[in-house]
Amino acid sequence: MSIETAIERISAILGDRVVTSLAERELHGENESYYQKALPDAVVYPESTAEVSQIVKICNEELCPVVPYGAASSLEGQHLAVQGGISLDMIRMSKLLAVNAEDLNVVVQPGITRKTLNNELRNTGLFFPVDPGADASVGGMTATRASGTAAVKYGTMRDNVLAMEVVMADGTIIRTGNQAKKSATGYDLTHLMVGSEGTLGIITELTLKLHGIPEALTAATCRFPSIEDAVNCVIMTIQCGLPVGRIELVDEMMVRGFNNYSKSELPEMPHLFLEFIGTYSGVQEQMQAFGEIAEEFGAEGWTTATLAEERNKLWAMRHKSHYASAALGEGGHLWPTDVCVPISKLAEAVVQAKEDAVRLGLTSTIVGHVGEGNFHAGVSVDPNNADEMERCEQFITALAETALRLGGTVSGEHGIGLGKLKFMDAEHGASLQYMRIIKKSFDPNNILNPGKMIPVEA
Repeated sequence: MSIETAIERISAILGDRVVTSLAERELHGENESYYQKALPDAVVYPESTAEVSQIVKICNEELCPVVPYGAASSLEGQHLAVQGGISLDMIRMSKLLAVNAEDLNVVVQPGITRKTLNNELRNTGLFFPVDPGADASVGGMTATRASGTAAVKYGTMRDNVLAMEVVMADGTIIRTGNQAKKSATGYDLTHLMVGSEGTLGIITELTLKLHGIPEALTAATCRFPSIEDAVNCVIMTIQCGLPVGRIELVDEMMVRGFNNYSKSELPEMPHLFLEFIGTYSGVQEQMQAFGEIAEEFGAEGWTTATLAEERNKLWAMRHKSHYASAALGEGGHLWPTDVCVPISKLAEAVVQAKEDAVRLGLTSTIVGHVGEGNFHAGVSVDPNNADEMERCEQFITALAETALRLGGTVSGEHGIGLGKLKFMDAEHGASLQYMRIIKKSFDPNNILNPGKMIPVEA
């Protein structure tokens, strides 16, 4: 039993869709974060669920790791084949299979990206709302339980997946969930798979919720005297039940990054970026109500954008925060992380993160989906500077400890992957052992994305 034998057996079935060239392996060994390259032994391009089943069955028999690969936009190294084996690239499984407009759902293959999906839905009056910024594949978004700027209104991937088809570690094909609005039968395998990062099964089909395109959308920005004022404005907005579509915090360092990278001209102060969604009259009411709240916290510089081009420009700038943050430092790389805390603790967590970055002499930005208590810290680093990397490691640990101390989680969006394995025991305690039991039951030979999600027992 060996990886080489597995590749030979799969090649006999798929021919030139099994690629072992160095260039292809290097491409699939890269990532958006600071992790070193991790090359698979081969890249395989399946075109159907049946082929995925054959591939996984062979890999299980040969004890060959198999790692699903989507758009490679994950930030914790989830798609890296750290133990070699097969990188299972799902790009050829990217079809929209069915639109059930009356039932507000769509059936897709995992390789389709969110932008392509919404382009294909454009004429239906419906759209898929989860927007993590990157043009990620919906399979990858499901596997990492992605969130994004619109989650405050529409929820995360966990809230928008109804059903799926999954290939298990032995090649068995199962279906979980259905198109009904609710179910009271059996264990919820659908949501067990959501966020499992390819460690329990390979997703080959998804049924996703759709939503109607709103009648009116208006984006807005405003700035605040301090980060505490901005965050407290968000807390009050949420507690008042104001149904904002998006509410994003950017600190003064992130604004500096936008000004440098996207050539914006925002004052270097904490800002909120917002979007109001609904009927025309409803949007006006929302903006008026928010304006009254924001005024209490010293907001100024209120601007709005109603034209699609203006709105898209604003959110494109926000979605480029990863690259804008990286460009602030000399190393050109970013160590991104995120935490999520109860909204009442958000100001404390953000202020602590900023103080820790200053204390450690790091260039860090704060940007977050603050309506959910979720924020990101992006530390600009030079991977070749050992001292800087050590200080960044201290910062990441301190941020995780702050989140747990305040009753939160070490990740509200990025997931675990490689980067946050060490925090799993502190967050989950005795329940981590039951996660290990689930992993062992689903994947006894540990071939599905090994080295991720569940830390090895000491």
